[in-house]
Amino acid sequence: MFVYEYKSKIWFRKDLPYQRVAEKFAYFVDSVLGKEDQYLEFHKSIAYKGYVYDSPYPIEKDAIYKKDKIYTIRIRTISRDLIEYLASKLAFHETNEFRGVGGELRIISKKTLEQIYSVTPILIKNDFGYWRGHITLPEFEERLIANLIKKYKYFTGKELREKFMLYDYMEFCNQKPIKIPYKGINLLGDKICFQIANNKTAQELAYLAIGVGMGENNTRGFGFVNYKYL
Repeated sequence: MFVYEYKSKIWFRKDLPYQRVAEKFAYFVDSVLGKEDQYLEFHKSIAYKGYVYDSPYPIEKDAIYKKDKIYTIRIRTISRDLIEYLASKLAFHETNEFRGVGGELRIISKKTLEQIYSVTPILIKNDFGYWRGHITLPEFEERLIANLIKKYKYFTGKELREKFMLYDYMEFCNQKPIKIPYKGINLLGDKICFQIANNKTAQELAYLAIGVGMGENNTRGFGFVNYKYL
């Protein structure tokens, strides 16, 4: 398993506040997936998609991305076929908000990871909304780890039966929930830093998280994590 990253260069056709970018970029990617039957079926399926993307950079101080300026959005996946397809199409794709103007494709090295930390908010979905006040911190952690283990089984076909520690500690980087508007509602998430445990299983799962995201709604721009090697 390898993690592939495509740095998509995007020319903004209009000013956009940061809160609207995730939804608009989701459509930018979705509309490319709809161009071929194979990826249209992939897009429509309810299975794990196995890709994630971050926010545009450079970041604007006033939180408004500017018309006629080029930004970079990183897309990651563990599927070589998918990333090569996206790289070939997004570089020339247009929507009302964006125009693709090239990009750069690379493989993220497998090295011992010290940390992974979220660039976009990590989300877990519940009937009651945001998790604080409804479930305990250990229950929240259990949900995050269970979600990542399910992704690992789905993408690798391997069961994880042994007990292991995924991280030595975790730290919340936000003092209050981070709000992202999506389809008429506000989704609330957290930015979290994980100090990854130095065992084989933890390292494999952390590497997977770099490629497919932590938590849920990864293909809508949630749970994109960066990393620091030991």
